[in-house]
Amino acid sequence: MQIGPHILANRLILAPMAGITDRPFRSLCRRYGAALAVSEMISANPALRHDRKTLLRTDHRGETGLRAVQILGNEPADMAEAARINVDRGAQIIDINMGCPAKKVCNKAAGSALLQDERLVGRILAAVVEAVDTPVTLKIRTGWDPANRNAVRIARVAEDSGIQALAVHGRTRACGFSGSAEYRTIRHVKRSVRIPVIANGDIDSPAKALAVLEQTGADAVMIGRAALGRPWLFTSLARTLNREQPADPPDTTEICNLILEHVQELHAFYGEHQGLRIARKHVGWYLDHLACPMNLKARFNTEHTARGQLAVMTTALAQLIEARAA
Repeated sequence: MQIGPHILANRLILAPMAGITDRPFRSLCRRYGAALAVSEMISANPALRHDRKTLLRTDHRGETGLRAVQILGNEPADMAEAARINVDRGAQIIDINMGCPAKKVCNKAAGSALLQDERLVGRILAAVVEAVDTPVTLKIRTGWDPANRNAVRIARVAEDSGIQALAVHGRTRACGFSGSAEYRTIRHVKRSVRIPVIANGDIDSPAKALAVLEQTGADAVMIGRAALGRPWLFTSLARTLNREQPADPPDTTEICNLILEHVQELHAFYGEHQGLRIARKHVGWYLDHLACPMNLKARFNTEHTARGQLAVMTTALAQLIEARAA
């Protein structure tokens, strides 16, 4: 798959997820086979350009692979300026968020709320594409509610505006993350435009990835919540899409070492205070996939120092490795 001048190594993309796809997590997913990992959404609000959260989300130091940054807003001029700033900070692909269903985003007429105003969508896309020389991509939903699925019209606007790839989540804004994703609309989108189309929503296994690609004809799949606590999922997905034997999950020792590495990276990236909080949710997701003592998550979450978190996890994971080796 190709986005502008960039040829991706495979058809697997890590979805942008607020509060999750920071630099440490993106790096892990790329290590295990994600061809592209998109940043958390970054507000185009001029008042937030030098906010600590914004600066962290645009920190690409030491990052390998393509740097794709997602921007969020509803004013064409602000979105264009945000794109320029992020390219100056190292972004190689600018992605536009018109898919977030969160109330705090939609109440500001941003994210998937924009799907109700196709003219404004066109103005935003054209402004951003004109502002930067890097490829611009777009992420949308199938519409704003089941009675108003206008993804095909939005896709055509995107193509006419110069968007170079389009990701479609198989739910409407009104659906949030409830129910099951539907892929019929994504298939219609793919048949309606010439730009690459990426299918997103409920893709949680190699078999599901193959089925969605076959149902939609999409050029790639985007993985979101299924990668939480198991970034190695991308390895199995890549092998399956290459028609190779599925990869076995990492052994217990590799997973335990990965958890400790990830926790240390979070502490270093955010600093101790914020790193502790971010580490709690990632460790919780990891532990959901491991047969660990029931109280381990609670013990980890009550630690108030980086040293304490690492000590708890080091001891518990060493015991887990020993128990499984016995």
